[in-house]
Amino acid sequence: MQEVDADLTTLDRAIINAFQGGFPVAERPFDAAAAALRERGVDVTGTELCERVRELDEAGTLSRFGALVNAEEIGGAASLVAMHAPEDRYEAIADIVNEFTAVAHNYEREHPHLNMWFVVSVADHPDPDKDGSDRVEEVLEEIEAATGQETYNLPKLREFHVGARFLVDGPVSDGDIDLSDLGAEAAPSDRGTLTPDERDLIVEIQGGLPVTETPYADVAAAIDADVDWVVETIKRFEREGKVRRVGVIPNHYALGYTENGMTVWNVPEDALDEVGPAVADLDFVTHCYERPRHAGVWEYNFFAMTHGRTEAESERRIAEVRELMDEHWDVGADDWDTLFSTRILKKTGIRIADRADSNTA
Repeated sequence: MQEVDADLTTLDRAIINAFQGGFPVAERPFDAAAAALRERGVDVTGTELCERVRELDEAGTLSRFGALVNAEEIGGAASLVAMHAPEDRYEAIADIVNEFTAVAHNYEREHPHLNMWFVVSVADHPDPDKDGSDRVEEVLEEIEAATGQETYNLPKLREFHVGARFLVDGPVSDGDIDLSDLGAEAAPSDRGTLTPDERDLIVEIQGGLPVTETPYADVAAAIDADVDWVVETIKRFEREGKVRRVGVIPNHYALGYTENGMTVWNVPEDALDEVGPAVADLDFVTHCYERPRHAGVWEYNFFAMTHGRTEAESERRIAEVRELMDEHWDVGADDWDTLFSTRILKKTGIRIADRADSNTA
């Protein structure tokens, strides 16, 4: 666990550790959450817990409170894209790329050639004979035409882990409180599309839940739905993977985790099945994927994102990934690299509404 830069109380630390997932989906969730903290020696009522979560949210210590929607399961498609932007045109190219509404995130990263990295998020293709990946390619063609620069599409081929959790010193240091089973039962459905009511719910909760003692009732009122239906549907979305988890989403920069290192690896194909889960099990790896190579330009097929509070800490964590890799294959000096982000060029978030609209029937 790491000391953090934010001025956190014992209760703050308990909230951050305990509820980055597994928050209750029940009509009065803060009462149950507070009871779980009292069992861990943190004396707090449901009302006090709700007030403190609201204060942390307003202060920016939390990015938001609520459901982390898995856009991939909602509809449409997204892909990571790399590009070379010449130094003398870098700002102009960044401005052009950022003007595309399909570009959700854009980062400047340290690399001798591929120095701009962005995420393209699109709705399902309007042509029924094409899919979201076809629409991504169309957007990339438009970006190439507008910038004069080639793009390198790096869609996710396999997800080994997504779970950016940042624990801090304090109570519930293992972060193992899980109250997701409280409340109504909800069995997954076998539908691939959303109903109009489900679409409205997804759009309403994508930016977070109201930080009140009855957040699900407030959501129900906002979309003119029954609160029991809202609770049951969010729980079902968790079971189906449309919602990755419900809880607090810390602002990792506010917690002092300012070093964002994307490690990339040229892993032999026959080692991927073992390497992927092994790296995913490292608690400081927040994202872990297999992505395609681009011959002669990009030889890496495995991505692992790490976060640290200092450059030295990041280097130690990357070295740990390297040591683990060496247990599965002979890693050469040219078989890996780390791309640190040096600047956020754009960060607007995935446009869930468009993707949900295209997948509503």
